[in-house]
Amino acid sequence: MCLSYILVFISLICGTMGSTATFRRADDRSGRCTYSFTVPSPTESSCPEPRQSMPAIQELQRDNLAYKSEVSAIKTRLALLESLMTRLQGGLPSTGSLAPGAPSVVDLQNQIVNLKREKTQYEAQVNNLEVAYTELMAEKSALEEEKQRLQREKENLTRRLEGSNQEIIRLRANQCPQMRETPVQNSQPTSRDGQSYFSGPTSRQKDQTQRQGSARVTSWDRESTGYQELKSELTEVPASRLLQEGPKSPSNLKTQDQNSGCGELTSVGDPITYRKADTIAGKYGVWMRDPEFVAPYTRETTWRIDTVGTDIRQVFEYDDLDQFAKGYPSRVHVLTKSIESTGAVVYRGFLYYQKRKSRTLIKYDLKTETIVLQKELDNAGFHGQYPYSWGGYTDIDLAVDELGLWAIYSNAKAKGSIVISKLNPDTLEIESTWETNIRKQSVANTFMICGTLYTLSSYSSQHATISFAYNVSTSTGKQLRIPFENRYRYNSMTDYNPREKKLFAWDNSHMVVYDVRLTKM
Repeated sequence: MCLSYILVFISLICGTMGSTATFRRADDRSGRCTYSFTVPSPTESSCPEPRQSMPAIQELQRDNLAYKSEVSAIKTRLALLESLMTRLQGGLPSTGSLAPGAPSVVDLQNQIVNLKREKTQYEAQVNNLEVAYTELMAEKSALEEEKQRLQREKENLTRRLEGSNQEIIRLRANQCPQMRETPVQNSQPTSRDGQSYFSGPTSRQKDQTQRQGSARVTSWDRESTGYQELKSELTEVPASRLLQEGPKSPSNLKTQDQNSGCGELTSVGDPITYRKADTIAGKYGVWMRDPEFVAPYTRETTWRIDTVGTDIRQVFEYDDLDQFAKGYPSRVHVLTKSIESTGAVVYRGFLYYQKRKSRTLIKYDLKTETIVLQKELDNAGFHGQYPYSWGGYTDIDLAVDELGLWAIYSNAKAKGSIVISKLNPDTLEIESTWETNIRKQSVANTFMICGTLYTLSSYSSQHATISFAYNVSTSTGKQLRIPFENRYRYNSMTDYNPREKKLFAWDNSHMVVYDVRLTKM
């Protein structure tokens, strides 16, 4: 067997080196038989010098080791082939007949099964990773698109903010230009504290306005948006019609002699629309006039606050309802502390409102544009604890009537029922408090008339009712069914003005007014 291996090895060598190799057998000097073969160098034409022979010898030794390892591998494979041949010929040899270290067929089969199982697992993992990678790439693309959209929105908001800031600066400096063709031909500007404003229309101007009719409205340059606070949309009742109809004109919002004094509410008229905000910021809001105005303001001065947003600070001031309807403020107040919801009122030259995310009431001087007083309304719920049914963080609602300043709210002690407190307008201290059995979240809004609280049944139903009255002087209440129209079906503010004897309301971006009728006392 060893001879056969040697012959195979020699044949391999000869096949590798070519047919020029020679084999010789002879006795050496001691008489011992020796075998030798000669192989010509495939790369060297002559033998190297003695000093160069060592590297060649080392290289031959390395080649020899390589050949030996190859021969060993060939022997192992030959042994395996012999074993397989023996089995194929009908006899399985014992395991001892296999070459040492050679794996058995069962082991090989087990290894193959294991390898197939691992391959299946690896393929499943690869598929899962590919699916996860695809999903991640899709999410990445979606996030990139959202990022781009938010970036565009940010840029748009930044541009709008810059425009608003520039507009505020112009308005503060009283640089709002007058129209070249003034809608009211005979209006005379007046000066208040060094600032120039529009005055309300005189009787002569009103007569002239009635003769001009709708031509007066169309003569206004509505394309000069740089001088407008908002592009207003006058809906339902055109301005010309409002000015022509005596009882429904802006200049007719005055105390009616037949309604002077206090009484119980018996009826509410149809809503009269004065303007509509054309942006989402004006979906909710509050607008009012001061029932006990002080100089430099007049009975015609009007204020408006858009309350959609998380940082409400702007209060727009108008000299009269005519300028209000057109969207031209005479001043824009920027509050240092933001407003919460639609419960603000103007009374005796001050703006009273609830500070955002707190039960703190703030008294703001409209003339000096400064906060003069801050006072917590003890234990009052705030920021969504006890709102009206429409929500909007309407936990604290301030109101004004013939008797003064009121706060309508609830607290933990009342367990969500309406609490009425009479406030001192100078100190914001509570003078008296009444706890009712009316659940605050069951009513859409409330207002005070002559010391009586009236509740509105629905903010979204077009045909709502004034459903309940609570008289603080007798601490008694009674059910009512006075019709009340929510023409635009989202009433977020209803307040009474004791001088005008009218209800001011904000109905789904529309600023409306209702006449009321009271019984004489």
